[in-house]
Amino acid sequence: MTNDLLKEAYGAMRHNRRRTTLTMLGMAWGIATVVILLAFGSGFERAINLIFSSWGTDVIGAFPGRTSLQAGGAKAGAEVRLKLADVDYIRNEVPMAKGVTPIFDKQGVIIQHDTRTFTNLFLTGVFPVYERIRGFAVATGRGLSEQDLAEHARVAVIGDEAKRRLFSGEQALGQSIRITGVSFQVIGIYQHKVQGGDNNDNTLIAIPFSAIGDLYDTQYITGIFMDYEGQDHQQLARVVRSVLAGHHNFRPDDKRAVFIADFKQDFDEFTVVTTALKILLAFIGALTLGIGGIGLMNIMLVSVQQRTREIGVEKALGAQKHHILFQFLAEALAITFAGGIAGIGIAYLISWCVGALPLMSAFGDNLQAGDIHLQINISSLAVATIILGVVGVLSGMVPAIRAAQLDPIESLRYE
Repeated sequence: MTNDLLKEAYGAMRHNRRRTTLTMLGMAWGIATVVILLAFGSGFERAINLIFSSWGTDVIGAFPGRTSLQAGGAKAGAEVRLKLADVDYIRNEVPMAKGVTPIFDKQGVIIQHDTRTFTNLFLTGVFPVYERIRGFAVATGRGLSEQDLAEHARVAVIGDEAKRRLFSGEQALGQSIRITGVSFQVIGIYQHKVQGGDNNDNTLIAIPFSAIGDLYDTQYITGIFMDYEGQDHQQLARVVRSVLAGHHNFRPDDKRAVFIADFKQDFDEFTVVTTALKILLAFIGALTLGIGGIGLMNIMLVSVQQRTREIGVEKALGAQKHHILFQFLAEALAITFAGGIAGIGIAYLISWCVGALPLMSAFGDNLQAGDIHLQINISSLAVATIILGVVGVLSGMVPAIRAAQLDPIESLRYE
């Protein structure tokens, strides 16, 4: 009986090829829309993750500010200035901190190689652990070492954009650059990061903190970076502010006295945004596919009306309600999933033609990795298949129930 019903459904689809094809196209366009929207959401999420990973996510930064709350006898508005000693305070009093480094940034510094002179490169003096904390990977050469720090070595590791500007296509390793007229040897080149603008990591010139102390007064530092163990980054931020408050005489709840940059918190906030965007896109896609489902339901209702006598004959020959229900539901699902397969093929074709949508590349050169690539992954296809199945069942169930409930005598009389 089941094989006969499936043959009946297949024959009905072949008999109305044009109608079946147009209905399939409607479902195909709907599922293609769902897949493309989900792929856009996945591509946007990947781009955001890549951008944040280039800055480092398990990182806390502390930067000086001004008090906004009165603490003891000190008035609000007092300037808080961080010193190298604060690095030791955090190391000794914050057990969650894994690595801590001061940073001393200088902008507008004259940096030269041969006849090339730049003032828009980003010079910073750091401890060697800075590279691990901020997620720098050395492409060629080596990074800064503890020996460099101890010996006040005049060495530098530079970003790939800094290399391009200073050396163009020339070999950079082992060459010398001049920082305010003092010669430093290039010992390494950092891998490219997905960042734009002049003051980004790709324009970085990193030298030992002790060496930058030979060039400038480093009594007051620009800030402190640290990475940490565990997941409670908010607790770590509170502890760091509390430790600094105790040594600089400001209230621990005064967030303006020392600005704590919690990169993990920023990343989590963007994760919420990207998740909400993906849900919204899936909802819009489901509505679009629902339009195709309404078209399928309408066509199946017309089919039930046209085949009323056929249904009456089947019931007169012993077909039960569930047999008729199965026949029409199978026909609707066959149209749905045939359209679904075609729609997925259309989605792959569109994603291949579109390629990538500009995001980070709009802010500079060599940032195409941070663009939105339409990623059709297994999860997107799984979600799209679930939506397709729900729409197909709902669209086919109403006509199928109507066909199953027809009275056989009245059906045989139907003209």
